[in-house]
Amino acid sequence: MPAPEARCAVDDPRLTELSGLVVDGGALWAMSDGGSRVELHRLDPSTCAVVDSRTAAVNPYDAEDLALAPDGALWVADIGDNERRRDTVAVIVLPVRGESRLHRLTYPDGPHDAEALLVDAAGRPVVITKEARSPAGVYRTVHPPEGLGPTPLVRVGELTLPPSATEGGPLGGLGSRMVTGAAVTADGSVVAVRSYTDAWLYPVRGGDLVAALEATPVQVPLPDEPQGEAVAFESDGTLVSGSETRGVRGEIRAVPEAAGLVADRLPAAAPSTAAPTDEPAPDWLPAGIGAAVVVGALLLVIAGMAVRRR
Repeated sequence: MPAPEARCAVDDPRLTELSGLVVDGGALWAMSDGGSRVELHRLDPSTCAVVDSRTAAVNPYDAEDLALAPDGALWVADIGDNERRRDTVAVIVLPVRGESRLHRLTYPDGPHDAEALLVDAAGRPVVITKEARSPAGVYRTVHPPEGLGPTPLVRVGELTLPPSATEGGPLGGLGSRMVTGAAVTADGSVVAVRSYTDAWLYPVRGGDLVAALEATPVQVPLPDEPQGEAVAFESDGTLVSGSETRGVRGEIRAVPEAAGLVADRLPAAAPSTAAPTDEPAPDWLPAGIGAAVVVGALLLVIAGMAVRRR
């Protein structure tokens, strides 16, 4: 299994609580949790220096993850709830152009703490809760959220991460089973769900992100991150990860072409239905056609003889 490679140090004070990453084209966007407004920062890929920022005039309660929608919009997941007392959670959508949008969401079964968000091809948020000693809940809206809401979430599944001996994180072995972030490849073929110590990769069939989480995943160890919560994919399938610093130096790390580790679990390509080409027909084709014509003619003759006998 390839080991993570250090890309660059994250020493900007605005990212000491790094909790979300996305790669949009070649741009790496990062987000901290906490704060009194939504604030996203684009990083130089070689130095991790902040080179651009985007904001939204929303005061989030506890923003925990960052997701990229198929239309290029950046979704901030205001879904943290350590004390499990929020009546609603929220997503804040920063489109490619135009004003940001706030959509409030509500669980069907009471408050949950969560740190992982995906957005499916239909534009529906998929929230995976953070549980210490029970399976994580997987929740999704029926339709893409519109307006302030709240839009109901529906429990559509649950997820239990496999056991891991990877070291790291603030909670030891317990933290290796807690979901702290999620991401999907640009082509939608692989989902990553991370804990404090590992990323787990799931093949996606038919664009169904929820069904993908029922498969047996491939482990990608992310050892020795102080509080790893951020994960994303580059266009070539490289997995990038980041961590809150917790008083030590933070860094962006990469596992090259990690998505290829589940390539053998992806569905095979459908048989070709392409129209015939203008290439010359094989030598046997005329003979084959002639034989078919002769056989057809004989059958007609025999049928005619049978009619005359009647």
